[in-house]
Amino acid sequence: MRKPIVAIVGCPNVGKSTLFNRLIGRRLAIVSEVPGTTRDRLYGDAEWNGVPFTLIDTGGFQPASDDDLLRRVRAQAQVAIEEADVILFVVDGKGGVTANDEEVAHLLRRSAKPVILAVNKTESPARRLQAVDFYRLGLGSPYPISALHGTGTGDLLDEVVRAFPPAEKEEERDEAILIAIVGRPNVGKSLLLNRILGQERVIVSEVPGTTRDAIDTRIEVDGQPVVLIDTAGLRRRARVQAGLEQYSVIRALRAIDRSDVALLLIEAPEGPTTQDAHVAEYIIEQGCSLVLVVNKWDLVKKESRTMQEYRQWTYSQLPFLDYVPLLFISAKTGQWVEQVLPTVLRVQGERLVRISTGELNRLVREWLFQHAPPSKGGRRLKVFYVTQASVDPPTFIFFVNNPQLVDPSYSRYLENRLREVYRFVGTPLRFRFRPRIKQSQT
Repeated sequence: MRKPIVAIVGCPNVGKSTLFNRLIGRRLAIVSEVPGTTRDRLYGDAEWNGVPFTLIDTGGFQPASDDDLLRRVRAQAQVAIEEADVILFVVDGKGGVTANDEEVAHLLRRSAKPVILAVNKTESPARRLQAVDFYRLGLGSPYPISALHGTGTGDLLDEVVRAFPPAEKEEERDEAILIAIVGRPNVGKSLLLNRILGQERVIVSEVPGTTRDAIDTRIEVDGQPVVLIDTAGLRRRARVQAGLEQYSVIRALRAIDRSDVALLLIEAPEGPTTQDAHVAEYIIEQGCSLVLVVNKWDLVKKESRTMQEYRQWTYSQLPFLDYVPLLFISAKTGQWVEQVLPTVLRVQGERLVRISTGELNRLVREWLFQHAPPSKGGRRLKVFYVTQASVDPPTFIFFVNNPQLVDPSYSRYLENRLREVYRFVGTPLRFRFRPRIKQSQT
């Protein structure tokens, strides 16, 4: 079930990025007093009252500008508006209604999307009263807030969540394994898909960014239905151009969200980049399994230990992926492409491994004895028992005396020990720490 998308739009320097950071709880957007600092959209996961959604921060919207850069920023905001389920229109409560605000409001009224009006920078009672002036924009009740201090954001989010479209009924689980083929532009995603299928399913071009949308292809592998999803290239945010390419980035992220396994293609001559690491982190955060595929291996000059050294170097660049399989292929020549789908099937099998509660608790007691949890403030973490709550991906619930005593390094220790026994190749594990609920005595 896909999460609703909320786009934050407004004129420059009204506090959109500050509000974005406030709502997602992290400083992802650059905040500056200089108008137009945010020139590319940012994406983040947020949640309110148990309802998750995706938040998009956009650059300042200047409808009347003819400057080339500002035209690109305007195009970004328009794409975000088209893609969003709800639009959060932010205006500056200090300056009052401006001509640009009125022009943006006119555009938003024509979008037929739910629009929530946030009047920012209303820290004082006088400014909160002045927020009523924004009724003239014709977008309903204005919500006075302070993104900097967080005041008023609760009422604002209540209204945002109320505006979400009705949740779609979850369809019965398809037995097909969903595989997203992702990576930077021109790394060979479409060529790999065509090589796997043995036919020209999608256009293959030397021009980066040919694939603008996510394309699903259903096949069968050893009796197992598989859906291959070819996606547009995910490039560094600063290089995302206005218009269709930005729209396709959202599609690529959505493809990851709905997939079981992602094939992340890395260009062999260049090796893993920072962007590859970011995409890998996103894949793991979404609970999607991962296979690293080093493409264009035919372009690498070989010596006796080239592959082993390249493998070691890749894992040193991406140390958080040491449990992820690494394949070397050439989609152009077909070299070793035949190993891709069997590896995916193996990884999918790891997603479905279930460990009995008895076995799990026996192992955890042993690990606790070998390496006791560190203490915090004179208190030590106690693990009472563990159970596997679900598979796909494997999720484990640890019932403890106090979840706040859990140190991230100790959680990693437990995960590493678990992977020593049950490999969970290519599959992220989710650990949840909860307080033990004591039975009430009667």
